[in-house]
Amino acid sequence: MKVGLSTYSLQQALDAKELTVPDAIRYIAEQGGEHVEIVPIGYSLIDQPELIDQIREAAQDVGIDISNYAIGANFVTGEGPDALENEIATVMKHVDVAAALGVTRMRHDVAFRSAQEGTVAQFEADLPVLVKACQRIADYAASHGITTSVENHGYYVQSSERVRRLVHETARENFRTTLDIGNFLCVDEDPVSAVKNNIPYASMVHAKDFYRRPSYRNPGEGWFQTAHGNYLRGAIVGHGDIDMPEVFRVLKQSGYDGFISVEFEGMENCKTASRIAMDNVRRFWEEA
Repeated sequence: MKVGLSTYSLQQALDAKELTVPDAIRYIAEQGGEHVEIVPIGYSLIDQPELIDQIREAAQDVGIDISNYAIGANFVTGEGPDALENEIATVMKHVDVAAALGVTRMRHDVAFRSAQEGTVAQFEADLPVLVKACQRIADYAASHGITTSVENHGYYVQSSERVRRLVHETARENFRTTLDIGNFLCVDEDPVSAVKNNIPYASMVHAKDFYRRPSYRNPGEGWFQTAHGNYLRGAIVGHGDIDMPEVFRVLKQSGYDGFISVEFEGMENCKTASRIAMDNVRRFWEEA
């Protein structure tokens, strides 16, 4: 098992120009991180290919792995077959970026719909489109030795059962899930149970925590609502309301021994929060 950090965790500092992406990689190594996950927000490795070499060189210089490359995608925009083909082609270009980075894992989203739109009936109607898109991208990625994955992300394809259904229907050995511990709360699913459901299909694990309050206790600014109206705010891993010791017991007993990438999206200073979170993840793993 290797603990590292998603560049998303340092987005505050990246947006403020306090860090460049190579700086972020050096920071991760200084805190004992063993890998970096690249999440291109605010920059594009397609439009700025020179960053690819900079990222690889920075990771090599400090001796950490580039574990995963994570991008967005949406195959159900409702804009017709040409838009779908363009989206698949764009994701395939990102596969080329992942290969240039030297990674063997890449996450792409598949669909976004609101909680109100994302009914079971709508999911069943969309599923064949999602499956075909994921199959084509996974087959293309296989030629690069890359495993693609869907994250439990974006309300619509976020519950453990929908993620598992998509993985099963896609039926590609190199299509799995990036399992985000915290994101299950966005659809009001117990993270411990959800991790048990999806850990057999995980190519990557995100360690994320949230503070949670019920729907009748609006905490005010800084919080967002779940699919059923409860309130969440990003937390340092181990500080929030998820039963992290039990989650890590489940992870360890499952035999998972891959990358664990800390994701922080809270209100605290991102560098301090990321350091504490990585320390806590190591401790939870050791104590599990």
